[in-house]
Amino acid sequence: MEEEKGRVCVTGGTGFIGSWLIMRLLDHGYSVRTTVRSDPEQKRDLSFLTNLPGASERLQIFNADLNNPESFDAAIAGCTGVIHVAAPIDIHGKEPEEVIIQRAVSGTIGILKSCLKSGTVKRVVYTSSASTVHFSGKDVDMLDETFWSDVDYIRKLDIWGKSYKLSKTLAERAALEFAEEHGLDLVTIIPSFVTGPFICPQLAGSVRGTLAMVMGNREEYSMLLNISMVHIDDVARAHIFLLEYPDVKGRYICSSATLTIQEMAEFLSAKYPGYPIPNFDSLAKIEGYKLSALSSKKLLDTGFTYKYGIDEMFDGAIQCCKEKGYL
Repeated sequence: MEEEKGRVCVTGGTGFIGSWLIMRLLDHGYSVRTTVRSDPEQKRDLSFLTNLPGASERLQIFNADLNNPESFDAAIAGCTGVIHVAAPIDIHGKEPEEVIIQRAVSGTIGILKSCLKSGTVKRVVYTSSASTVHFSGKDVDMLDETFWSDVDYIRKLDIWGKSYKLSKTLAERAALEFAEEHGLDLVTIIPSFVTGPFICPQLAGSVRGTLAMVMGNREEYSMLLNISMVHIDDVARAHIFLLEYPDVKGRYICSSATLTIQEMAEFLSAKYPGYPIPNFDSLAKIEGYKLSALSSKKLLDTGFTYKYGIDEMFDGAIQCCKEKGYL
């Protein structure tokens, strides 16, 4: 099996996207190596990864940290593909902005250096974020991969998660420039709000955000004025597609649905009447940064197709949140 499919390294394996991606790579017959931050006291339960079908034979877990990029060398050595998902996230601004940016950029470049050092890595897929295109300061209805967020513009905005938006933008730019300079085959995937079911124990910020009205988190409604979303399984499938498909280059937006806050409220109140979804009048008062819609044309033109719609996104997310005690 390993000879047929090869070995892939997924950084950030305990996260929402990373863990689902590991599950799907194992399903596809790959041998998988993943990296997790070291846990000196051995308190972290990784059974949600080690119990996956095929994990006992084909999953290896390595300790690595973005603060020490060379720590990824061992996990990447001998791999044919690398999917770099790991990213520093500090939504509440507990660390200085420049520290987060430095960790994201230097960690990403260090991982790409490990890929070159390995001599075996044929392609790298870098997991970016819609944050890297949404904040260009240009007033357009639909964004594609030619748009880049402007870091000076982001710094002037009154928005949550500023350090994340800045670090993802600067890290993706740095990754593409480094790959171009060193002849490394790298593509970037740009997911919108990823939602749906999850196998990791923690509630992902993007799931919490899309379920803000279900959970009654009014302080997060401002993110929903015009929200683009994609199902977690479609995101994982798109990563694997970009890893395998021969003729891909540059950036690929991965987003399958866009809803206004009113459309979301209408959908949720009709489908889940048991939750106190706010009415139109109260939503009309919500202020915030209205995000443009995202075009997946480039990804779809390669032959990729989405499997899931908003019904599956919300059904999966709500069911998982109930099972794990978040709802």
